[in-house]
Amino acid sequence: MNPARRPRVLIADDHLLVAEALKSLLSTDFELVGVVQDGRALVEAAATLRPDVIVADVAMPHLNGIEALVQLRKGGYRMPVVFLTMHRDVTFARRALEAGASGFVLKHSASVELVAAIRAALAGKTYLTPQLAGEVLDAMRLGPEPPEDPMVSLTPRQREVLQLLSEGRSAKEIAASLSISARTVEFHKYQMMERLGIRTSAELVHFAIKHGLAEL
Repeated sequence: MNPARRPRVLIADDHLLVAEALKSLLSTDFELVGVVQDGRALVEAAATLRPDVIVADVAMPHLNGIEALVQLRKGGYRMPVVFLTMHRDVTFARRALEAGASGFVLKHSASVELVAAIRAALAGKTYLTPQLAGEVLDAMRLGPEPPEDPMVSLTPRQREVLQLLSEGRSAKEIAASLSISARTVEFHKYQMMERLGIRTSAELVHFAIKHGLAEL
């Protein structure tokens, strides 16, 4: 990266007020190349704009931030991603880091920590908010995600389908969004229900909300 220019930042957050606040917070030190409001748009914008760093929410429509990061890494995109979230949850932080995140900051600490987290990410380091650092490091020292975490049993495609189902989309709409058949969507749905021991669609949606794939 040319030291003479400001680092280029892409923001991904579906809350417009938050996005505007981030633009104000970061505009002095960074060049803002775009703002997107969902995970799919994040993957597309990252591929097109090639920012130096991405600041993303965890919970977003269509595809959450962590799954978007998984897709970026699979696509060969290595720009650092710093997550900015309201979720003070060790599980989310751990999943983010294991997916390849370079930072995890809580939204209420953004004014104090976000610029430092971005600079650390650009330097090839990892920034973890001090409010969670001890708990997350302790959890990661225990090794792989505990088998009792049901999210581990779902494939990336199943998590995509689950998020879209929890957002109220029909099998036909999900099929069109993911370029698969409606029958395949239903197959994924019933596989998830069987694997998770869930009996109804309502319980499946509740599971998605509980595990951060969707918001109330």
